[in-house]
Amino acid sequence: MKGTLRERRPGNWELIVQLPRDAVSGRQKQLSRTHVGTKREAQRALSALVAQVAEGKISSSSTTLNELLARWLDQVDDRLSPTTAREYRRIVNRRLGPDLGKLRLSKVTTQRIDAYYAALTREHELSPGTVRHVHAILRGSLGQAVKWGWIPVNPVVSASPPKLRTKEITPPSLADTRKLLATADAYDVELAALLRVLAATGARRGEVCGIRWSDVDRGARTLSIKRSIASVPGGTIVKDTKSHAARKISLDDDTIAILEVQRDRVKHRAEVCELPFNEDGYVFTTTADGSDPLHPDTITSGFGRVQKRAGLKGIRLHDLRHLHATQLLAAGVPVPTVSGRLGHANSATTLNVYAHFLEASDRDAADVIGNLLGPTD
Repeated sequence: MKGTLRERRPGNWELIVQLPRDAVSGRQKQLSRTHVGTKREAQRALSALVAQVAEGKISSSSTTLNELLARWLDQVDDRLSPTTAREYRRIVNRRLGPDLGKLRLSKVTTQRIDAYYAALTREHELSPGTVRHVHAILRGSLGQAVKWGWIPVNPVVSASPPKLRTKEITPPSLADTRKLLATADAYDVELAALLRVLAATGARRGEVCGIRWSDVDRGARTLSIKRSIASVPGGTIVKDTKSHAARKISLDDDTIAILEVQRDRVKHRAEVCELPFNEDGYVFTTTADGSDPLHPDTITSGFGRVQKRAGLKGIRLHDLRHLHATQLLAAGVPVPTVSGRLGHANSATTLNVYAHFLEASDRDAADVIGNLLGPTD
């Protein structure tokens, strides 16, 4: 890339540099700057200007961040989980678009992004996790802009989002869990059955919504987790599990019995509506023929009402999953077994999430072996 130099009047120079063609519009412009000084000084200024253009620090592109975000979201929509895609669009519409959307891509710098992260944290009091979601969107979209040739480098690669603070997992006690299940049973028997399955399997709420009767093997006392139900605008969709793999979980006798009662309820509802029982229908459903799954948000809102009725606070629906994992680990169940029941991609994930409880179990193990060996003479 070269520039030209011409003297308009003594000591007054015009520096002209041809700018790269705009990758979006296809138009090409030239940059003109004035420099006052000697010819040698003007030549040095021209060289610096050419270098800035070559490095992408100066651009003629008028493409805004809003335009990029819209194109990028459309491109990655099929690759993201429905829940992630919905959350990304919410952040873009409510946060990134209004805050930075009108900026030209050439004005999006690392320094500006770092200042934005600081403002989100200090002024808007957003959590580190939320700011890192913003960071993921910016990094992904601007990275794509580099691949498309819209910008030479991704300024977000060098940005510094806040570090995530590891939250200590505090699952509910067994006493509180039993109280929740008893309260649910008195409030809504089908919700109570669903919560029992959540606590007994450690499955995610979307996975339990996706269970069909064909997944329940009453003879072998097993449950196959093959799919998940995700919330999307206007309803739900069926998708893979989070690890994109099916898994089979053994069930206890009481949970099997609760599912048997649930089966009788669903069958009776179909008979009342003069419909045949659907052997492959959803276990937890809103329709008489079992064709539609329960919406995941319905479980969360129902759980909130049950918790309030039970006079308990600070327990999340997801904590039933943590209860399942921590109780098994405390009982000495091998980590790979717990990992398999939870549907973690590998045991390392289980170890990372529940390291605190494994340390407590290890202390118990030391006491056990100490008692076995006895005191030394």
